Amino acid sequence: MLTFARLAVVAFFTTTVLAGKRGLCWTYFDGSLDPGLFNNGDGEVVAIYDYETYAPPSTNGNGGLGFIGMQRCTDCSSSPIADLASRQAAQGWATVFTLNEPDINGITPSQAASWYIQYINPLAIKKALPAVTSSETSGQGLSWVSQMISACAGQCYFDYINLHWYGTSFAEFQSYVQSAHNQFPNYQLVITEFALQNPAGGQADQVAFFQQAFPFLDGASYVQLYFPFIATSPALFQANNPNGAAYVGTGSCLYNNDGTSSAVGNLMY
Repeated sequence: MLTFARLAVVAFFTTTVLAGKRGLCWTYFDGSLDPGLFNNGDGEVVAIYDYETYAPPSTNGNGGLGFIGMQRCTDCSSSPIADLASRQAAQGWATVFTLNEPDINGITPSQAASWYIQYINPLAIKKALPAVTSSETSGQGLSWVSQMISACAGQCYFDYINLHWYGTSFAEFQSYVQSAHNQFPNYQLVITEFALQNPAGGQADQVAFFQQAFPFLDGASYVQLYFPFIATSPALFQANNPNGAAYVGTGSCLYNNDGTSSAVGNLMY
């Protein structure tokens, strides 16, 4: 739900074995924050992505975490498709995420399949299909993914199904993740955005939700990585993405306004 004011785990990053599944969903406005805050050596938090193919803006680079590039739109001024291959080669990321919520942004499965075959297939790294919403409307969410796979006609090379989810309860989230696994049992899942949708109890409700969600995802062998939404502070979120902050609330932010770890952030390690 990030709106823009501007345009085996080992395979994700390096040859070092990484046990954790947790990652940071970073933003272009996080330049004053340190992702290394969550890299405390326990191996729980291992990844970071920022919706772009450029390195995360921060006070501490990637914070020692494995960066995953994302080509969030078919061609962005901030991440030109013409620069995708060269940026991947220069930065050395071993996984690419693709297209942010095309199922609700006017990109048809057939258009996505053609684009993917042309630009993503040639990258000799791990690949995720476009990140879709949890909408159950026909032609959106998981049905959009299924239609794209059909449109690919066996010519799209991918490793992961990429999911977003916002809702009202852990039971609803668990059911959605399990449904995705049942529909695509031969592929690992990456969940790159998820949180309760602006719960009445704010941060306390988000904490209770993630306290259930994290152990579930850690124990699900078919989940490769997951990224709670969102690795920023309430003040930065409200100032730079007011629509997103209104939709999700600020209770799921991993940082406090002073740059320390929030109550949700403390669950990350």
